[in-house]
Amino acid sequence: MEEQVMLERLREMMKESGAHLEGHFLLTSGNHSSDYMQCALLLRFPRYAAFAGEALAKKVRKYSPDIIASPALGGLIIGHETARALDIPFIFCERQDGAMALRRFPFPEGQRVVVIEDVVTTGVSSGEVGAVLAAGGAEWVGTGAVIDRSGGKSSLPSAPESLWKVDFPLWKPEECPLCAKGIPLVKPGSRPKKG
Repeated sequence: MEEQVMLERLREMMKESGAHLEGHFLLTSGNHSSDYMQCALLLRFPRYAAFAGEALAKKVRKYSPDIIASPALGGLIIGHETARALDIPFIFCERQDGAMALRRFPFPEGQRVVVIEDVVTTGVSSGEVGAVLAAGGAEWVGTGAVIDRSGGKSSLPSAPESLWKVDFPLWKPEECPLCAKGIPLVKPGSRPKKG
């Protein structure tokens, strides 16, 4: 019952914050969708970010992490909030010359790390962070996300812990029915130019 209450509250927060968008979207993966979860709109409210971080902390605590890591930019706020709720350190990886790298922190060699992301679709960003840290001697023990929209098909070694598993339509650009209808494609996070 507690899980259902958390999910209902999260859905309310996503709606209140405008974080669940509907339309025709170009995802980071290159695929198209009719729905987009813009978690930045949710996480801009500190109390919503704290709620989600505490809920994710409950889910990943079983991995006994020593440290939380996230990919920049999407995972920064939720990763930090999850680490805060667990009272453990937080680090992040960022792209350098197109590849994920740990630039600002020492490697957590020998430490158990959980990678936290805002939304998992393909799992590529989270997977790159986990791989970078594992190559540096950390033990990547799990992954978590506010939203899992992978449909169980992410590239991660195991399914991510998530607060909300969603199953929105996803199409390759050449198979997109919204493109066929001529509905304008929007890349979330980009702003239309003012005339």
